Amino acid sequence: MPAKKTIQTSIPFIVEPEEPAPREPAPGESEPSLPSGSAAPERVPEPPTAPQPLTVAELTQQIRFVLEGKFRGVLVEGEISSLTRAASGHLYFTLKDTQAQIKGVMFRNAAARLPFRPEQGLEVVVRGSVSVYGPRGEYQLQASAFEPKGVGALQLAFEQLRNRLQHEGLFDDQHKRALPFLPKRIGIVTSQSGAVIHDMWTVLNRRFPGIPVLLYPASVQGERAVPELLAGLRYFAERHQRLGVDLVIIGRGGGSLEDLWAFNNEELARAIFHMPLPIISAVGHETDYTIADFVADLRAPTPSAAMEQAVPRRADLLYTVNELQNQLIRTVERHAERARERVEQLAFRLASPERAIAFYQQRVDDLDEKLEATWSRQQERRQFRVQQADHTLKVLAPQQRLRDLAPSLQQLQERLQRALHQNLMQHKQQLAAHAEALQHLSPLAQVQRGYAMVRKPNRQALRSAQEVTVGERLEIHLPDGTVETQVQAVSLPETPDEA
Repeated sequence: MPAKKTIQTSIPFIVEPEEPAPREPAPGESEPSLPSGSAAPERVPEPPTAPQPLTVAELTQQIRFVLEGKFRGVLVEGEISSLTRAASGHLYFTLKDTQAQIKGVMFRNAAARLPFRPEQGLEVVVRGSVSVYGPRGEYQLQASAFEPKGVGALQLAFEQLRNRLQHEGLFDDQHKRALPFLPKRIGIVTSQSGAVIHDMWTVLNRRFPGIPVLLYPASVQGERAVPELLAGLRYFAERHQRLGVDLVIIGRGGGSLEDLWAFNNEELARAIFHMPLPIISAVGHETDYTIADFVADLRAPTPSAAMEQAVPRRADLLYTVNELQNQLIRTVERHAERARERVEQLAFRLASPERAIAFYQQRVDDLDEKLEATWSRQQERRQFRVQQADHTLKVLAPQQRLRDLAPSLQQLQERLQRALHQNLMQHKQQLAAHAEALQHLSPLAQVQRGYAMVRKPNRQALRSAQEVTVGERLEIHLPDGTVETQVQAVSLPETPDEA
């Protein structure tokens, strides 16, 4: 196993010179002799010097000299947390692992050169140096570059931009415009050198020679690529109506991710999205995708394929036109033949009008015979129905029916009179029986036998002596009148208990 490195736990921040101790003479060595005639000098002890205190700023300054001189160009890996971006453009973060953490800062110039956006929780390898921030007395990691751990910086930047633009809807199919069937003039933004423009020109001449092409030369990689590509898009966007350009192709040949990086620029992607005319992105080979491919109205795997998709084959169009022309000729000939036959028929009829008149006279005769036969049949059916109705009426004559029913009516009247008489006698007998029963139950019958009915002034019948009080007025009803009286006394029978 390799030997473990020793870790310096303390650093002598202040180094003071020490006075050399008096050297003892070596064995056999005599002490240095003094010149003759001179007295030996007397040693005077020096007073001890007290150490001078340091200010906080001086101590921090010395710590800075030691740390910044010791830890330059270090590589530290960890997870980004507490990431903030100040208004000045500086990035402040904390780099941590499972056991420790350190604060860090990346100043604006270095942050602007990052190809991707640092995010919370991203594991990175930081290149930088250790510095001391005096106002807070903290040491920090001053980063000059970030490198994503496990994935390249350009790949991460590509994925971040793709996800952000997709979330904004720049890749949606509803924004894709259809290409013109036969473009009037094609604008191309690419490099004027190389095989790309040559291949596209070859495909155009093979498929449909004669369509004009307007090339805007632009760099396709390097620092000048994005500005020149943007300038080409602006050129066609502002002048496409005057120039007659109705389709734009932007592209280049294949290459590495670094070579194609200009077509992953956010500003270029938004310029493609806002183009007022359809645009084809033709960047790289079959397997190479860029942000421009996702935003464009159509993605072609190669520049040559872009030209094939932009223009149809002239031979195919000529064949289609010839087929349509032949169909049109056949249709016209068919209509002409039908018209000729119609004219011949009309001419035949006009040549002998007597024959046409005779034909229609015969037709009229046929219709007249059919009408007469139909009228006769209808007359016969009507007469038959009248005869049937007359017979039915005679059979159902009301006078004969009345004469037939007269005896029965007389018998029914007699039976009704007898039934009414019997019913009346029965009701008279029942009424007499009820009247007799009512007479027996009537209180007036009791009064006729010498009894009287006593009531209170409110017409309530008096049933018990306990219902009246002394001085109360009562009404006594007799058969021939009513007597009003006043109670003088009330006598109640004695109960067994009172006896």
